[in-house]
Amino acid sequence: MTNIDNLCINTIRLLSADAVQAANSGHPGLPLGAAPMAYTAWARHMAHNPKNSAWRNRDRFVLSAGHGSTLLYSLLHVFGYKLSLDDLRRFRKTGSATAGHPEYDHTDGVEITTGPLGQGIANAVGMAWAENYLAANFNKPNFPVVDHYTYVLCGDGCLQEGVASEAASLAGTLKLGKLILLYDSNNITIEGNTEISFTEDVLKRHAAYGWHVQKVDDGNDVGAISAAIQAAKDATRAPSIIEIKTQIGFGSPGKQGKASAHGEPLGVDELAATKKNLGFNPEEFFHVPDEVKKKMQELQKENQKKEDDWNKLVDGYKKAHPEDFARMEVWYSGNLPNFLADKDFWTYEGNIATRVSSEKVLNKVAALVPNLFGGAADLAPSTKTIMAGRGSYSAANPTGANLHFGVREHAMSAIANGMAVHGGLRPYVAGFFVFSDYAKPALRLAAMMGLPVISIFTHDSIGVGEDGPTHQPIEHLAALRSIPNFTVIRPCDTNETAAAWTAAMTRKNSPTAIVLTRQNTQLLAETGKGALKGAYILKDSEGGSAPDIILMATGSEVELIYNAHAELKKQGINARVVSMPSWEIFEEQSEEYKQSVLPKGITKRLAVEAASPFGWARYVGPDGGIIAIDGFGKSGPAAELFAEFGFTVENVAARAIEIIQA
Repeated sequence: MTNIDNLCINTIRLLSADAVQAANSGHPGLPLGAAPMAYTAWARHMAHNPKNSAWRNRDRFVLSAGHGSTLLYSLLHVFGYKLSLDDLRRFRKTGSATAGHPEYDHTDGVEITTGPLGQGIANAVGMAWAENYLAANFNKPNFPVVDHYTYVLCGDGCLQEGVASEAASLAGTLKLGKLILLYDSNNITIEGNTEISFTEDVLKRHAAYGWHVQKVDDGNDVGAISAAIQAAKDATRAPSIIEIKTQIGFGSPGKQGKASAHGEPLGVDELAATKKNLGFNPEEFFHVPDEVKKKMQELQKENQKKEDDWNKLVDGYKKAHPEDFARMEVWYSGNLPNFLADKDFWTYEGNIATRVSSEKVLNKVAALVPNLFGGAADLAPSTKTIMAGRGSYSAANPTGANLHFGVREHAMSAIANGMAVHGGLRPYVAGFFVFSDYAKPALRLAAMMGLPVISIFTHDSIGVGEDGPTHQPIEHLAALRSIPNFTVIRPCDTNETAAAWTAAMTRKNSPTAIVLTRQNTQLLAETGKGALKGAYILKDSEGGSAPDIILMATGSEVELIYNAHAELKKQGINARVVSMPSWEIFEEQSEEYKQSVLPKGITKRLAVEAASPFGWARYVGPDGGIIAIDGFGKSGPAAELFAEFGFTVENVAARAIEIIQA
């Protein structure tokens, strides 16, 4: 290691420690120990341009161990991204650019939100997968216009999380050779030495997954780290993990190698001792030596040249392959066709399950959106999420657009998040609705980042039938509806399913779950584009008179209230039938529109949904009622279960009359 490398590394270490001390909160241990590996990757190997953090062909860097965020912030500042020393001084302060954990679209140069351990590894798999697919579709001889690596830095904790194992197993199967995992192996977690809970041989595990594995015994040996990274880059048919042995809190005389270095400031005296130990002035804070600034200016010129060379390559590609260039630009633009103007997109017939409806609509979308990219957690034949004629992605067929995630719901959704932030693709994933529980941490992060990932969840209720309560989602609609900036759509038939897909594809800053039935539903003449407003009137009272009661439902239960309208009419009762596939979209409408559907003056209301009643009170009010499920389901034929739980036309009509007469 040269003197300038050592000076740069120690600058990054101490900026991180200063930031944690200024905030009196944070995690100094990881930055002090892992700075050499991060610096080596950034300075010697990564193609990135601080002057253009959105450069399409940049190498991606993911800090999966997001608690060590000051390491990333210090790197970003030193290398010249739009992050100032004042930003570092305001670490963890309200409204600062340097949040406690890295946040996507908040800090220049941060690729994705990390913090929950293991997520970043799965996100990085998604980025590397996207790179591989785009390269297979667009690269030509002498024109590697998609050609970049994904680096991810993790710790012992990340590798203990199930989502990391799920994703790593899949990455090995897919032979994602441009994925490089830098493993900060310091044998320390919050509770102490990893021997108390984590004694496996991580490299042997990853070798079994099909990874290229290496070990660097000295985490301060920049030369050895650099050589290992180069070997990883050369291993193009397998993802790589480099275990780098470090000491948490390196340089701190009193805390080096101890669990106490993990999640608390060093303290004023210990910080001063650390600075002295690393050759810095204990009286200086947030100091970047002039020699470091000069070194970074040289690296910035090199990085700018990398982007300039790529731009020249793209210019040549445009001339040599104009049609492919135009297609690539469309993929990256995010622009979509006008679904509303496509007559065929809205033409359907037959009473079928909405999962089958979705299959029909999905394939119409796939014909219009060539960069649609997705699949299921080993359930595509059941979730009906295969795109016809688009092939299956594999290591041998990297141009296939149908993805096979295996039985890995959590990793599937986290991987899709990585694909979404990478750019160039519109990812969707699929599974049984009850297993959205397994995916929820990644769904939540998608909402936090505003990523337009589409989740197809089928087998949405007690309609699952004989599989019983373990497979019958009850509280799941309420759980997903409770996530801020998350859109849930439960369509009632094929027409509304077309609207659901249209809404999902056009929502650019929100993930969407389309929740679908296993059992057949009735295709209603009045359904369709009205669902794009979240809720709308299907049937109303005759003669313009105010309805006696408003009936509301989603999904397969819309058919019940639709038919109950006729039953109530026989008894002289005027009802309004409202299909309400998406609460979130309905709430986005104008107050005037919402009042036109659910007038405040009509307080007699009945909501019907084969799920938990949680949340419906906001729409039915104190004078209304709810037909829902307060417990779990049962094992039995779907028709019998719907009858037993009160989801019949007769019961809906009877409950409506009770509410009116109350």
